[in-house]
Amino acid sequence: MGKFATGITIITTVENSKVHGMTANAFVSVSLDPPLVCVCIDHKAKMDELLSKTKRYGISILAEDQQQISQHFAGRPLEIAPSFIWEKDLPFIEHSIANMACMVVDKHIAGDHTLYIGEVKWLSNSDEGKPLLYYGGKYRLIS
Repeated sequence: MGKFATGITIITTVENSKVHGMTANAFVSVSLDPPLVCVCIDHKAKMDELLSKTKRYGISILAEDQQQISQHFAGRPLEIAPSFIWEKDLPFIEHSIANMACMVVDKHIAGDHTLYIGEVKWLSNSDEGKPLLYYGGKYRLIS
């Protein structure tokens, strides 16, 4: 699957006032009416358990200069934690190119992952910036 180019997202949720986030490139638009998206979470990831509890998540689509933030949420922490903006009681990565607040409306077990279908309740996007991409096991940029 490494030959399929994807964007990079940070999935966030909040439990007991604590922010949890993870890097994910398994993200897809599902429907325009109603607006639905899907994130695929490995059963071993803490986020799988959290989304089952919180029933809501934020999606931040990263810009090309946010590779270190992607690495932070993939288990290589930065010395200084990333900055968040808050909307709809969810945290989003500051300066990302798009953000979505989602409510889980369905979930499906598929092999070693759970697919969380979320209805988009809030959306913000920037007309500026290019996305951070992932292809062939490496971060890529649009030239």
